[in-house]
Amino acid sequence: MHLLEVECLGKTLKLEGSMAGWQQLFWGDDCVSQISASADNDNFSHQFSLQSEQGKIQVELSGALQWQPFDLQYQLLVNEQLLHENTLTEKDIEQRQVIQGEKQPMKFSFIGLAGLGLKLLKSAKVIKVLFAAGSLAAYSWLFSIEFAIALILCLVFHEYGHIKAMKYFGLKTKGIYLIPFVGGLALSDDKINTRWQDIVISIMGPFFGLILSIACLVGYWLTDIEILAGLAVFNALLNLFNMLPVLPLDGGHVLKSIAFSINSRVGIIACALGAILGVYVSYYFGLALLGFLLAIGSVEIFFEYKRRHLSELLPLNRYAQIVSILWYVTTLGGLSAIIWLVGQTDNGALSLPLKILSS
Repeated sequence: MHLLEVECLGKTLKLEGSMAGWQQLFWGDDCVSQISASADNDNFSHQFSLQSEQGKIQVELSGALQWQPFDLQYQLLVNEQLLHENTLTEKDIEQRQVIQGEKQPMKFSFIGLAGLGLKLLKSAKVIKVLFAAGSLAAYSWLFSIEFAIALILCLVFHEYGHIKAMKYFGLKTKGIYLIPFVGGLALSDDKINTRWQDIVISIMGPFFGLILSIACLVGYWLTDIEILAGLAVFNALLNLFNMLPVLPLDGGHVLKSIAFSINSRVGIIACALGAILGVYVSYYFGLALLGFLLAIGSVEIFFEYKRRHLSELLPLNRYAQIVSILWYVTTLGGLSAIIWLVGQTDNGALSLPLKILSS
């Protein structure tokens, strides 16, 4: 991942590294120093020489690196004179803006033209209205207008949790897209820098869903309006489905971030086991939607495998791993408890959500 970037003699000095211990130092686009993978990677020292009109220039970048919790202390010396000195923490990595690579000139092709048109269409605000109208019409046709409105309310509240987390980390957002027969999608213009950001953004959707279900259940207890009980269990079951540890669901992203923070091999194995679990659940309950999502998740697992040694995301420290697991289990338990409470009095309340997931 990208560890450090400072200006040095008219060019950018970039330090790349991984938890395995390897490091590479780039001056501009040239690799000027590298350190092989090693178990002892706490202290590092990179040295290289440059030739100028005034003679040889000796550059040294040295310091200490701790991954969990992340702490990078460094000194940049030029001809034994201190040029830069600083300490970076996880907060600094989170706030770093991800710089996109240079875009290659686009050659004309019908495929490229269609892709550009789709991109422009997606960026237009009108597509949100079209998707929302399509979702409302689709669910009204399948069930009823009242149910369609309730479903869209649940989806929007869930996706707003993702948007709220993105804004907390200072990420630019594109808003919420309601996709007929699939669900909702919260999009961001920016890329994340840490596994912790992935955890918080992923789990905040189901967590907001839990809050909505609790509010509906309390409202039912206070007013005896049965539709509130139905909405509580319906919303809880949809969010519980989203918490399955299967990519690309939110639970799958939580599993991926925790597992890959341990090491890449554990990450790949955990994602593969999650996919196997997803196949079983999809077959056992007849969830056609999950089967469709598994195909997307398989592509994501493949790319994670291809880039398993080149992760650009800062891994979770031990404390963050524990917090993530507890947060996941608490949200999962809360959603399950709501379904159990309502199911004790009305077993039919579970049939409609399962019908939607299997449709």
